[in-house]
Amino acid sequence: DDSFVKYAIAKEYEKLNDLKTAIEKFELLRKEDSEYVGLYYHLAHIYTEIDEIEKALEIYDAGIKVAKAQNDLHALSELMNARVNAEI
Repeated sequence: DDSFVKYAIAKEYEKLNDLKTAIEKFELLRKEDSEYVGLYYHLAHIYTEIDEIEKALEIYDAGIKVAKAQNDLHALSELMNARVNAEI
């Protein structure tokens, strides 16, 4: 699955603490496959790490919308909890 490979590459950049490249890779995946629900949690988390809270909240909201549309209750729960924590 092409989207999973792109997701895994973005995660590797995140692990290497190359957050700029990780953001670029996650944003590209989001543009190409906005239904790939797994990307939203990680992308928003990176934005939180670099203190771009408004951007993080926007990403969490987009992910919540996708998770609801897919009836993915696990992803929905994770995204909603993370969003609340980002606001604190």
